Order: sequence, then structure tokens, then C-alpha cells
Amino acid sequence: MNERKITNRQAICDVLVELAETDRQIVTLTSDSRGSASLGDFVVRHPGRHLEVGIAEQNIVGIAAGLASTGKKPVAASPACFLSMRAIAQIKVDVAYSRMPVLLYGISGGVSYGALGMSHHSLQDIATLCAIPGIDVLLPADRHESQAAVRDLMNNPRPAYLRIGRNAVEDVFEEGNARYTPGRATLIHEGTDACVIATGEMVYPAKQAALLLEEEAVHVRVLDMHTLKPLDEEAILAAGETGFVVTLEEHSVFGGLGSMVSRVLAESRPTPMRVLAIPDVPVIAGTSAEVFAHYGLTAQHVARLIREKMREKRRGA
Repeated sequence: MNERKITNRQAICDVLVELAETDRQIVTLTSDSRGSASLGDFVVRHPGRHLEVGIAEQNIVGIAAGLASTGKKPVAASPACFLSMRAIAQIKVDVAYSRMPVLLYGISGGVSYGALGMSHHSLQDIATLCAIPGIDVLLPADRHESQAAVRDLMNNPRPAYLRIGRNAVEDVFEEGNARYTPGRATLIHEGTDACVIATGEMVYPAKQAALLLEEEAVHVRVLDMHTLKPLDEEAILAAGETGFVVTLEEHSVFGGLGSMVSRVLAESRPTPMRVLAIPDVPVIAGTSAEVFAHYGLTAQHVARLIREKMREKRRGA
């Protein structure tokens, strides 16, 4: 079997099963989403430590916060589109304001439910969750980084929202080499001509764009901004030194990674940049790949943008 076909959600289940062998405080909750979260193995291996609350996102957050208040380490798994929208008051008050160490685990995020349309897309969650004080926001790039992030959150419990997609994605990292540091962007590819800052599933196409341009002697830095909050502003300012920054995200053009990077650069190091994200429209129906291609969230489109910018620089010189 091609190991890259292991989904991030299965990888997360695997690490939760492992950690729960020695940490009896770890519990999981789902909102009629055990299968979608691929948590079946956890339920089999650790019976009595899983709670199914039904289709009730506000309840799953409140119950998880209550469990956290007793010393448990709850992982509340629910589709990101519903978890981040329907339960926002409970997330703000019961988890973040109350400082309850709950891992809010948003599954099938972004446009994973592409064919189901706007009701099932989670393209506002970065903007919404990052605006709430007291909660981390994470979008890991692949299965290895997903496991590293969950290990950290279980070993250092704190309020956090972690969003992954539904489908298997290509590996960005090799086995055991995620190089994950909480709150610090990960350097994926070095370069001085431009910098692509990406998050979540967009890290892989950003890496591929850099490899394409490397063949043309254009050297592009790629940063994996797996943590949107706290944001690694130091890495963003260093990215500005390249003279051109592109952000790439599976999120609305408003309030996401692009907006956050723009703020940091505008305040301290004004830098030409482009924000590649989902525009302010109802998203087309289709698979994730079809949606990404339609809105230019691909390695080829990123490479084209940077190629054009390099031509402008040469003409200006």
C-alpha cells in the first residue's frame, strides 16, 4: 500500500490510540462523526473512553469543556464546517475564556465536502477562531505533522482548534522528520528570490512550485505556517527580505493567512505580495482538486505568479 494514502485523520487516530495506552486522561467525543473522524480503532482499543453526543455541536464543546475541568484531555471531533460555526459561543466561553484544555478537532475542513456546497465548506474558521483570545489554531500539512501536533497538544494540553481535510494528501515530510515546533513556522525549501507562505494542505503545492522554479534558477523559500495562532511573525518578517511574498491557503481571502501576513508586513516591513485564497463567492461544486484548480490554488499557478514577478524585476533592473 502507498503510505501516502493514509489520511491525516487515520494518522491522528493512530497516535491517539498509542498515547492513550499510557495516558488514561485522554478521551474522545464525536457528533455522529466517529466514522468521518476515523476514530473506530480508538473506540475498540479504549472502550469506555469515547462519547457519542449525536448531531449536537454546541453540546460536544460544552461536554468536552466539562470533562477538561475534571482533568481529562478531551478530543472533540466534528466536521470543521459545523464545529467552527454552530458552536462558536461555546468555543469562545466554555473553552477559550475558561481556559479549558480541549482539542477541538475539525475534520473534513476547507472544501473537503466540495460537492455539498457552501453549507459544508469551512472557509471562515481561521478568521473566526483566530479572533478569539486564548486558543491556538493549527492546520497541519500532512499525516506526519498532524501526528506531531497532536502529540504536543496531548503532552501540553491547552485550548486548541486543529483542522484537517478529509482526503489523503501527499507527504510533505518523511517518516519521523516533521520538524514540528509549536508556534514556529517550518522551513520547507530555502530561497532568496521570493517566499511562499502556506498552511494546511496548501503546503505541498507550495513546495512543488518551488521545485518547479528551481529548475529555472529561481530560488523560492517555502514556509509551512502550520500554526496560525500564535503566529510566527519573525518568520514572516524574514520572508519579506526576499522582496516578494505569496500566501497560499484553503480559506476565504478575508481574515485568513493572507490577511495576517499582510498585517505583519505592512506594520514592519512593507513588501509586495499576493494572497492566493478562495475569493468572496459561493464556491463551485466539485472535488478538492477541481476547486483548487478553478481558483488557482495549485503549484503551477504559484510558479506562474512568481515567474511573472521575476520578469518584472529584471525589466525594472
